Amino acid sequence: MTDPSVTDLDLDFDHVPESDQSFENVLEKARTGERLTVADGVELITTGTDREGIDQRRKELVLEAADRRRAEVVGDEVTFVANLNNNVTTACNVGCLFCNFKDTAHQFETGYEAEHAGFTKTPDESRQIVTEALDFGIYEVCSVSGLHPAFALNEEHHEILRTGVDDGDRDLNYKPPEQYTTDPGTYVEQMDAMSVDGVHLHSMTPEEAYHAKRGTDWSYESVYRELREAGLASAPGTAAEILVDEVRDVICPGKIDTNDWVEAMEGAMAAGLDTTATIMYGHVENEMHRVMHLKVVRDLQDRTGGITEFVPLSFIHQNTPLFEHGVVDGGASDDEDELMIAVARLFLDNVDHVQSSWVKYGNAKGLKLLNCGADDFMGTILSEEITKRAGGQYGEYRTFDEYVDMISAIGRPAVERSTDYRQRRRIDPDDGPHGPTLGPRADGSPMLRTGHRDGGSDSAHADD
Repeated sequence: MTDPSVTDLDLDFDHVPESDQSFENVLEKARTGERLTVADGVELITTGTDREGIDQRRKELVLEAADRRRAEVVGDEVTFVANLNNNVTTACNVGCLFCNFKDTAHQFETGYEAEHAGFTKTPDESRQIVTEALDFGIYEVCSVSGLHPAFALNEEHHEILRTGVDDGDRDLNYKPPEQYTTDPGTYVEQMDAMSVDGVHLHSMTPEEAYHAKRGTDWSYESVYRELREAGLASAPGTAAEILVDEVRDVICPGKIDTNDWVEAMEGAMAAGLDTTATIMYGHVENEMHRVMHLKVVRDLQDRTGGITEFVPLSFIHQNTPLFEHGVVDGGASDDEDELMIAVARLFLDNVDHVQSSWVKYGNAKGLKLLNCGADDFMGTILSEEITKRAGGQYGEYRTFDEYVDMISAIGRPAVERSTDYRQRRRIDPDDGPHGPTLGPRADGSPMLRTGHRDGGSDSAHADD
């Protein structure tokens, strides 16, 4: 049966991709490094609002300007990290229409007898996963999870939420852990569990931080400070989607709004954490929304200076409610992907690094985007559940040797980096086989697909 809440969406937006600028004038501003306005960005990302569709000649001029800016800002090096994704739970009741990662939290309750494909990991299980991955040489753990109703910041938070529910507040999205077959622990316990042997823990999106303070008057800064004391090293600026509320009201009405996302990011940085920033584009939004999003990020960086990289994420549509209910018939085109990367590079004059994601784009297009303004090529991943569950087709794992081969093929130097970009090691392509050196247990040995440093079969190690 068709869900009317999906099919009756209002896509008549107030903000439309219009500009009174001249493409030629804006291109010249971009080439000389003058700060761009939103109207300028719209002119570039549309290759001119005076024409329908993408003008291929103009597009190439934008890509050329962005690639030149990339070379001026960060040089020719292409960086990547040795990392693991360990997402704690798929249990989530938010109901975002672009997502197929979550599973309705009711399915995780004791007494639910039907099968489902979701999971929840205990802190001990998270610790074991990270501990084993350290033997690969990884030095970054990324963790982004569903908003499990039993997740709380700490035991004090559990008591506050229990009291609120007992007093009749049904908007807290809380049920105590004993109502579920698996207790996810608290956010503090999960951070402590995953921060093994000094590994860099990159976790707690603004949405998760809101979940970790719901029902209280705690500040984002205080929440992130407690998580930092437990082992959190940096925070991902995901859950951003499109930072324009008329779009958020369509695709994720249950999520925090733009102002809350910004406030959470400011809190993380006030707590002494580096952050990243993302955009998830190619669904119901238009080009004006994309550039308005860039303006929010640039303004935030002007105030804080704590964003290390910008990560464009092309919408993977296949298994999502937006696609299944006919609201969208696909994701972004190749032209749109190239222009998103390029305009991000040109517009975000205060963010040094722009990432190309092989998980979203695949190897071939991912490499192409490194010539459109991007300079970072993501990480080894080892396990990637979110994109795969949405219909992603590009795998979950890349070895160092694969990275070096791909990056060398486009004539650029491959560089192993730390999460914060402060440690970097240029890799000699002729001095293989290659492996990580920056991890707590890294000694340069290859990251082999079996999970054993000394070789074995060619079966994928990625753990779901």
